[in-house]
Amino acid sequence: MRSILLFLTFLSLCSAIKAQTGENYLNEPLPHNWDVSGPFEQTTPENDLWWQNFKDTKLDSLINVAIMRNPSVIAAIENMKRAKAVWRQAQANLLPQVGLQAGWQRNRGSGNIAETLYQESYDGYFSGAVSVSWQADVFGSIYMRSKAQKRLFQATEEEYRAVMVSLCADVATIYFSLKESIARLAVLRTNVESQKEIIAIVTSRYNSGLASKLDVAQSKSVYYNTLAQIPAMEATIDTYRNSMAVLLGCYPSDMGAWPGNDGSLPAYVESIALGVPATLLLRRPDIREAEKKVEAAAASLGASKRDWLPTFYINGTIGYASKELKELPHTRSLTWEIAPTMRWTIFSGGERINATREARATLEQSIQAFNSNVLTAMQEVESAMSEYKNSIAQIVAIKEALNQSDETLALSLELYKQGLTQFQNVLDAQRTLLSYEDNLVQARGASLKYLIQLYEALGGGW
Repeated sequence: MRSILLFLTFLSLCSAIKAQTGENYLNEPLPHNWDVSGPFEQTTPENDLWWQNFKDTKLDSLINVAIMRNPSVIAAIENMKRAKAVWRQAQANLLPQVGLQAGWQRNRGSGNIAETLYQESYDGYFSGAVSVSWQADVFGSIYMRSKAQKRLFQATEEEYRAVMVSLCADVATIYFSLKESIARLAVLRTNVESQKEIIAIVTSRYNSGLASKLDVAQSKSVYYNTLAQIPAMEATIDTYRNSMAVLLGCYPSDMGAWPGNDGSLPAYVESIALGVPATLLLRRPDIREAEKKVEAAAASLGASKRDWLPTFYINGTIGYASKELKELPHTRSLTWEIAPTMRWTIFSGGERINATREARATLEQSIQAFNSNVLTAMQEVESAMSEYKNSIAQIVAIKEALNQSDETLALSLELYKQGLTQFQNVLDAQRTLLSYEDNLVQARGASLKYLIQLYEALGGGW
């Protein structure tokens, strides 16, 4: 069932190309083993508000600003305008060209060639005419080129959607990476304060002769090691902040004091099925873009084949000409001309042969690019789903380990106060607690980013 669904999708694309060029170029199905089960229901990028599921109004605002100001989005819009103009130019070749000309002409003839020698002749007249020139697209060459440009324009639309999908995912990823770093910074500072209290306890015991100076040195070593990690984390926060400014299309100085000290991460856990319908991948903007480029290349190949056939033109003019301006609009001054023409290039020095070869190679290249995009999409979805699924299990395990580590530190510190255990156990418990707290924040942040990656891999929300 899974293989059949993919194969039918490719057959539909093959049929479209065959109808345009008379040949079937996509003759190999995509890779198999793709599950078609799953409750996904995608929406188009322009209507997709997936990030609102996180219920974070700041994230909503950031994405809205990025959509309006990001240079990549603006460039994609301009690229669509350019491609549409090129398509309209190609369409215009299907229509006749109409021109208007008017003027006055005065001629002097040589006296040495006139009927009466040595007597100059003068002539002049007024004229006005409408001219029409039209290439009759008998075999569809112009239409196929217009169709190719239309498909390229549609490809730029998909490129714009891909930019939008990527931009929203990047903003959300940077946003949660930033909040994750702020939360990790808070963990470091909390542990610094806790470790300062332990230093005070150890110092008090040392002053009372109940602990060695080694215990004091070791407690301070842990404290300063934790303290040394704070500047690096602050630098990481600044890096993410600067990256966000680029996505928003502004300078970091324009962002004021944002993001502050808010490092709260949403406890968002979405149940994701292990199977994704293969048809969803074909809704990815980059895959649809590649598909449109295949259709454009197929149309271009069809046009190059039609160039071998004759071309037909109809040229004509109608207007008035008169020596006297006042007689110009009279019926006797009417002039007209019509000139149907057929042109057929018999020999072009191999130009058309190689043009067809180039078009065929371009088509084959675009097909392989389409296949590559689909394979990449499958890999991205599989990886994102696996990473997200396993990140949930990791969070559960780290939470349990953190609970045990917290209890271990409390018990070891209490036993140390009573002189029933060595200070090394307290040191180990401090390091372990810090590690698990940091790991939990990273795991929660990674889980959110894997979910965002899954959205991006599918090319839309669900």
